[in-house]
Amino acid sequence: MEFDYIIVGGGSAGSVLAARLSEDPSVSVCLVEAGGQGRDIFIRAPALVAAMVSGRPKINNWAFHTEPQPGLNNRRGFQPRGKALGGSSAINAMLYVRGHPGDYDDWANRGCESWDWKSLRPYFLRAEGFEGGHTDYHADNGPLQVRSQSAPLPISEAFLDASEAAQIPRTDDFNGARQDGAGYYHVTQFHDGPRKGERCSAAAAYVHPVMDRPNLRVLTRSTVERILVEDGRATGVRVWERRIPTTLKARREVILSAGAFGSPQLLMLSGIGPEDELQRHGIAPVHVLPGVGQNLQDHLDYVISYRSKRKDVVGLGPAGLMRLAKAGLAWRKTGAGLFASPMAEAGAFVKSDSSLDRPDLQMHFVVGIVDQHMRKLHFVDGYSCHLCVLRPHSVGHVGLQNSDFRKPPRIDPAYLSDSRDLESMMKGARLMEQVLEGEPLAPWRGERFYSHDGSDAALEADIRARADTIYHPVGTCKMGVDDMAVVDPACRVRGVDGLRVVDASIMPKLIGGNTNAPTIAMAEKAADLIRGLA
Repeated sequence: MEFDYIIVGGGSAGSVLAARLSEDPSVSVCLVEAGGQGRDIFIRAPALVAAMVSGRPKINNWAFHTEPQPGLNNRRGFQPRGKALGGSSAINAMLYVRGHPGDYDDWANRGCESWDWKSLRPYFLRAEGFEGGHTDYHADNGPLQVRSQSAPLPISEAFLDASEAAQIPRTDDFNGARQDGAGYYHVTQFHDGPRKGERCSAAAAYVHPVMDRPNLRVLTRSTVERILVEDGRATGVRVWERRIPTTLKARREVILSAGAFGSPQLLMLSGIGPEDELQRHGIAPVHVLPGVGQNLQDHLDYVISYRSKRKDVVGLGPAGLMRLAKAGLAWRKTGAGLFASPMAEAGAFVKSDSSLDRPDLQMHFVVGIVDQHMRKLHFVDGYSCHLCVLRPHSVGHVGLQNSDFRKPPRIDPAYLSDSRDLESMMKGARLMEQVLEGEPLAPWRGERFYSHDGSDAALEADIRARADTIYHPVGTCKMGVDDMAVVDPACRVRGVDGLRVVDASIMPKLIGGNTNAPTIAMAEKAADLIRGLA
């Protein structure tokens, strides 16, 4: 089979590209996704993210693990990644956060011309269908439905009151005039029509509505083995569709959108990457590109959890499960209530030092207990708050386990390998403790889990014992103009014609916030680059 464009990976970026490129009826597009259609109830019902994120069982989740992390007591971290159309937007908390404008200006200053905030902002707006209508900071006619939360719980308001008491001002919109402060997150959720209250994944926004286009072929449960390269040009892919191998040919381009782990892995399996990594696994070099798999950055997350004295939170005890069941029935009728909650309802962006020009810490306040990515369950009512360092100095890499495409990649984020990250995290943890011990949360505040004596040594030990990802890996096929850049500012793989990478892996530097909205905007821009419109 031949197509003009073959897109590998149907996640946030791949969904955008498939929809935008197939708008031209004169070109043919094939989207290849290893997971399913992304339409099941676990994806559609926001609260059921708790059943997917743990990877036990692997529902729409690759459920990767890292290499042992010396900075985390040699623990193996857990890396949930979406495996379905929509990718990780199908299993995330739906939070719509663009990041700080200065982050994108930094990209441009690193040589990524036209990726500054002024250039990227129109693509955020093109994507967005905001419930609140068109404003100076939002657009209302894009495919990705974005809304304010329908019914945040009282404890989330108490968190905001406690933040104010700790000198963190309120903000009405993390995507507005000022990111700093505490407020409610916007969410990628249907806000009108028959799907009101359901998750609006990238697939639900972009791909599902256009799957009947005659020039778009969507292959699900199909895994790409390698990219085919002839005379320095990508000509197609070798794919296994439900255990049957076949070759797909690309007349124009192959576009990788397999994510920060999948895209560098596939490049290396195809002989494109660092020479020593290819030789180690007996892969014949097709094109030596030393930056492939390097520059891995991620947001490390530290959590403080409490038992709740009040019952108006999420709990897994008998009474809590009964409340959830009733909420599920109500959600099916109204699209609102607890089942529509992102669980991480409120949060804050703060500075660890007042001299900084932008926030370097982020909090996510969760109306239940999330311990070890829901892999350790507590059958009580409770709540928790998460803290991450937004621009980590620690940098890791992605490699191969071996030359078998069915094996997961070798992931080493090198968490806390730079001591500056621990210093920032400890400052943030002290501020988070101040908020959580504030008077507004007293009616809920019960026993603290994993309590310690309060010393710096004890706090450091707790961070090293329990911290893990909050799901924002980027950078492993970084965009730029230096020798370690994998793609140029047009997302073209350096040294291989007809091959691009478009996903979070091309971010040269991790942005200060959640990564889903930026990935969608980047793909909107890349679609214009591919079509010659930008």
